[in-house]
Amino acid sequence: MKRSFIREILESIDENTISFAGGLPSEKLFPRDDLKTATMKIFDNPKVFQYGISNGIPELREKIASRYTKEGFPTKKENILITTGSQQGMYILAKFYESKDITIEEPSYLGAMNIFRLNHLTMKGVELQKDGINIEKFKEGFKQTKLSYLIPDFQNPSATTYSDEKREEIAKIVKEENGILIEDSPYSELFFDKKNISISSKIPRNSFHLGSFSKTLVPSLRIGWIRADEDLIKSLMIIKESIDLHSCGISQYILNEYLEDEEKYEKHLQEIRDDYKQKADFFCEQLDKYLAEFKYEKPKGGMFLYGSFEGIDSFALVQKCIEQKVVYVPGNQFYIDKVPNGEIRFNYTHSSFEQIEKGIKLIKNCLDN
Repeated sequence: MKRSFIREILESIDENTISFAGGLPSEKLFPRDDLKTATMKIFDNPKVFQYGISNGIPELREKIASRYTKEGFPTKKENILITTGSQQGMYILAKFYESKDITIEEPSYLGAMNIFRLNHLTMKGVELQKDGINIEKFKEGFKQTKLSYLIPDFQNPSATTYSDEKREEIAKIVKEENGILIEDSPYSELFFDKKNISISSKIPRNSFHLGSFSKTLVPSLRIGWIRADEDLIKSLMIIKESIDLHSCGISQYILNEYLEDEEKYEKHLQEIRDDYKQKADFFCEQLDKYLAEFKYEKPKGGMFLYGSFEGIDSFALVQKCIEQKVVYVPGNQFYIDKVPNGEIRFNYTHSSFEQIEKGIKLIKNCLDN
């Protein structure tokens, strides 16, 4: 096992480096005053400091379940397991399916791939197309594995969004094979035009749906969740309890208090969407202006923009870029076999407009010299 390239990069750069590498949200959008108010309010309750139950405080699970139900995906609090970020949720699921074969997208999320390797899951990659995974190849692979991991909404790293048709096809395949879909959904609320219906809502007994407040609120609370059939949640609880007994109680109570005003949270989400859309549009404008040879698909939401140079090793290029104080993630990091390629993942949400323009100019200089 090797450490995550992205985490190593974030540790090695300094405050003068323009980073398009990590999936960091914009700090200026953190609702600090509202979270401070919620924090001071919950501290009057002594049970906030006590041990909690392993699946998470009931009030918070109820609020998360209610959001699913309002979107047409009937859910009870018993269907929700609170985790320490969605990354822990993936680890719990990987431990649950340890040493199995699993069908994944290529490219795919580096953090999940590392977890799968650690738990001896054999990954079978299927290419992503502009509207989602190659269905014929997915069907062929899923018949063998009966287990899959997909990110249908503004996929990490590719920013791909699955079409309605492919969502229906995947649900049909999973149900026919009586298999399991792990649907990772940290970006689904960060849409620019519309929110898509989850695949899991079509196959509630054959899916795990992972969510997180790290991208929509603040990462440091470390609160994520798994939504699944109640019997499956009970099975996962055994693994959860062997890891940490329960996720941070203070974080859960702060979040629960903040979510008491649902209208406030919805307003916050819309502010994020508006800001990120402006950043994405500007990033595309700067790419077209300074790096016209970079081919990409304009994102419809999420936090990333993905594309490629022809005939250039993006891993070799990033070494030069680091010296010039700009960094991104080379595409080879997102494949099962890290073969050199010209692909790049850019994060556009954390940088200012000035940093975006300057960073892209620096990459252009590294290409030319």
